[in-house]
Amino acid sequence: MAVPQVKQDATEARLAGIALPEGAGWAVTARQAALARVREMGLPHGRDEYWKFTRPDTLIAPQAPSAALFDAGEAPLFGARDRLHVVFRDGVFDAAASDPLELAGIEIERLSDAMARDIHWARDLYGTLEARGQTPVARPLAALNTALATDGLVIRVTGKPARPVSLSYLHDSETSDVHLHHVIRVEPGAELTLLENGPAAARFNKVMEVDIADTGVLHHVRAQGRDHERRAVTGSFARLGAGSVFKSFTLTVNGVLTRNECVIELTGDDAVAHVAGACLGDGADFHHDDTVFVTHDAVNCESRQVFKKVLRNGATGVFQGKILVKSGAQKTDGYQISQSLLLDGDSQFLAKPELEIYADDVACSHGSTSGAIDETALFYLRARGVPERQATDLLVLAFLAEALEEIDDDSIAEELTDRLKAWFDRRA
Repeated sequence: MAVPQVKQDATEARLAGIALPEGAGWAVTARQAALARVREMGLPHGRDEYWKFTRPDTLIAPQAPSAALFDAGEAPLFGARDRLHVVFRDGVFDAAASDPLELAGIEIERLSDAMARDIHWARDLYGTLEARGQTPVARPLAALNTALATDGLVIRVTGKPARPVSLSYLHDSETSDVHLHHVIRVEPGAELTLLENGPAAARFNKVMEVDIADTGVLHHVRAQGRDHERRAVTGSFARLGAGSVFKSFTLTVNGVLTRNECVIELTGDDAVAHVAGACLGDGADFHHDDTVFVTHDAVNCESRQVFKKVLRNGATGVFQGKILVKSGAQKTDGYQISQSLLLDGDSQFLAKPELEIYADDVACSHGSTSGAIDETALFYLRARGVPERQATDLLVLAFLAEALEEIDDDSIAEELTDRLKAWFDRRA
């Protein structure tokens, strides 16, 4: 199908003057193929089915809108934790601020170093899962990332590291426009916890490709940066082998525009994939979009999607989630829930849950609700001497609890909950 002229014009305007980064032959080929995908699909437009709730204008503009720097006055998230700490400053690896890239049980290096080598394990993965994720729904901003990203990490997990890998994204320039790309391979029986936090840039486009072999495990927890004016689009593409586990949780607070896309393929029997998120939005400029697509293509697999959004003062939240069960994927267990708590009459939650099932021995469900604070519960707390603001905060935390419970590590969940409480205190 021909790309509409309006999309062609926007795409060529964005690509004008761009030269693809250099690298080994396989890297150049992967980038050229990604650029061809961008031109074939065209960059997103508001009339596209999966962009009708979120305006992509500022994400595809030739120049990134400026974003003022923001200092929350808090200690760095995950800073007290024993971890392998890796820092990116406006999208560039900061060796001086990072720990040495050495940890028993993993091989880790910069994307730019890997892509300069003629032979590297990442050649079979870079751009591969992103390209697979373009069907049946086009994700052109992820393809743009594959074409243009010059930094990121390639991580091969061969054992069970004693410490998590923690990525901190620092934002120092008001006009930074960043593409980061991470490639992760979890070998059979290996296990890793990956932490991410920070605003990263004025405009941030990040892709993470995750290939989990049989019985491999990846736990992923991220907190998206606090900058009020930042814009971000992220794409996570995961492929799961037999008996493997992928669990991902995202906490989002502040920001003008955030769109998180997650594409998961369960290709091996008995695989488990959980993706969850908690979002706090305040103000008419706040727009947050979670778009998830889970494909069951094996027997006896489990997937969960749990998303909670708390919105006030005209904030907007979006959830688009789909479970596709292919014909041979018997005994599938697919669960999806998206809920919003609207703290005023000006905020809105837009949801599009979907199921597409071609197997007959499955247990799949989806649900979406939107409502206000439970007045009975609020009265109960106030009748026992709890001030109204504090009572509201307690009910909000209780509402978000189901999403936070998707984090397997209780200490990480507790740390994020403490940050939410601090956010409530500042917003009082």
